[in-house]
Amino acid sequence: MKIYTRTGDDGTTGLFGGDRVAKSHPRIHAYGTVDETNAAVGLARAFLPMSGLGEDDRERLDGLLMQIQHDLFVLGGDLASPHATRYPVPRVEPGHVEPLEQAIDAMDGEIEPLKHFILPGGTAAAAALHVARTVARRAERLTVETGAHEQVSEHVVHYLNRLSDLLFTAARWANARAGVEDVKWVPIERKRGAPDPEDG
Repeated sequence: MKIYTRTGDDGTTGLFGGDRVAKSHPRIHAYGTVDETNAAVGLARAFLPMSGLGEDDRERLDGLLMQIQHDLFVLGGDLASPHATRYPVPRVEPGHVEPLEQAIDAMDGEIEPLKHFILPGGTAAAAALHVARTVARRAERLTVETGAHEQVSEHVVHYLNRLSDLLFTAARWANARAGVEDVKWVPIERKRGAPDPEDG
């Protein structure tokens, strides 16, 4: 495929199936942000070798994130194909969402229960996963916005909602398995010397 075609020089882009819309169209914002999410997940994978994780944990998380990247490619194509086409378009289905829930439950069972608000941070890999989480949330918001005016699969919204939950859990899991504490959010008043209620 040729990298540039000049067909978008007028500020429009093509949806799969032939329709052309403005590059500022809500649907383009939605699947463009899905692409950003995919890139952010790829960056998190690139940080795994310096994550402090053991080889087994690193391979487990890398395999999960790689599958998510493949899923996001399908999801982006789903959003870019609002109408039936003469070519089969892979669609997001409940079977894409269920593995995310299973992974959340598995990782959540291996770490301490969440008792505080936490700040994004810890290891480089965990921080990158938090970035990916926030981009996934933005993709979800833009997809919901698009769905208020046009047809969008409910499974796409379900996937993005569950994905951000998974990335949050994965960030906490990556810190815990690397022996690094999550960064707790501490109210400013307490930082200035107010007693911590947990201290009795």
